[in-house]
Amino acid sequence: MVAWAKAAGADAVDAIYVEGTQLSVSQRLGAREQLERSEGRDLGLRAFVGTRQAIVSSTDLEAGALKELAGRAVAMARAVPEDPVCGLAPAEMLARQWPDLDLDDGAEASVEQLADWCARAEDAARAVAGVTNSEGASASWGRTRVALAASNGFAGDYSRGGYSLSCSVLAGDGTGMERDYDWTSGIYVDQLEAPEKIGRTAGEKAVRRLNPRRMKSTKAPVVYDQRVASSMLGHLAGAINGRAIARKTSFLLDRLGQRIFKPGLRIIDDPHRKRESGSRPFDGEGLPTRRWNIVDDGTLTTWVLDLASARQLDLAPTGHGSRGVSGPPGPSTSNLYLEAGSASVDELIADIDNGLYITELIGFGVNGVTGDYSRGAAGFWIENGKLAWPVSGMTVAGNLKDMFLNLTPANDLVFKGAVNAPTVRIDGMTIAGE
Repeated sequence: MVAWAKAAGADAVDAIYVEGTQLSVSQRLGAREQLERSEGRDLGLRAFVGTRQAIVSSTDLEAGALKELAGRAVAMARAVPEDPVCGLAPAEMLARQWPDLDLDDGAEASVEQLADWCARAEDAARAVAGVTNSEGASASWGRTRVALAASNGFAGDYSRGGYSLSCSVLAGDGTGMERDYDWTSGIYVDQLEAPEKIGRTAGEKAVRRLNPRRMKSTKAPVVYDQRVASSMLGHLAGAINGRAIARKTSFLLDRLGQRIFKPGLRIIDDPHRKRESGSRPFDGEGLPTRRWNIVDDGTLTTWVLDLASARQLDLAPTGHGSRGVSGPPGPSTSNLYLEAGSASVDELIADIDNGLYITELIGFGVNGVTGDYSRGAAGFWIENGKLAWPVSGMTVAGNLKDMFLNLTPANDLVFKGAVNAPTVRIDGMTIAGE
């Protein structure tokens, strides 16, 4: 494809190939509900004529069709407006070697294996006293192969596999029913938690949420459970994304090199963690990847940049380019996580006379330009340093600038996906209820 596009008159070209296989099984109330298998192959081509670019993609991999597609891409590139920041990386910036990140165990899950996980998880959940219904259990396996080649001399490929299991059940009756869930995932099977544990935890969490109250509005500390604490990192990632900075649409626009979290706090993006879902040996533009301390000792150290946003800001790219077959690259983090603190969760809430422990967030009331934050929440009320009773129908509000500065992490960090955080406490938030 690269050679054909060059022959058709392109000044520069890159092509990406993605091949994926997915298998998923789900059951509800002991009966199989779904069995799906999908296989796909997609190829995307980006052609440059001067500072103009065009992108085409195809699932038809017959040589004649692809050669015709390459010619069309070049013709499209000649017709589109100029983009002064588009273009491939110079050869001296390219990744030439990269680590083996062990992202594929080489195995393929069977329907029987996934169905067994579902059955064991749902049976364990339904065995919990108080569980009255089930939304089911789902298990999946998948493998994706990615190859990237470009006219600047880059060529590389890697494969990523993975397994996941989730279970969701309900407790109580009538209008007093409550739902909760648990899940696990990993590149290798031995990274998964036992299905029985996933089911039991889902059931116990659902039962604990029965008979929630709605508390009066107040201003108090809020503790985000490990399951929802990673949302704070999601808001940070959006605010330091190179595109948002170049467009001047980030509440952290003027904070590079300044303290935005408490001293001692560190947030890391590490694409070289072995057997982790966000790892990648090179980025979507063929640039080398490396670990970044995005926040170090509370100070914001870098933006997350691909080539285009780096050129807009007159900065060096950070190896965060990510892309699919049908669009240009964009900045994206890899394995983003907040380092664990020193206090246990019990110690984190021990001095809270009244506060909110959040296990579920609802809606997305976040303004990325101003940092204003308002989201629905459910969880447990904290009284005298202990979780006292379930609550729902609450809203928590603040501004992310203040929330970041008042955030304290616990010591319970666990890696379960591409964005991870321990339980965190944020003081001084507005809690709206009755």
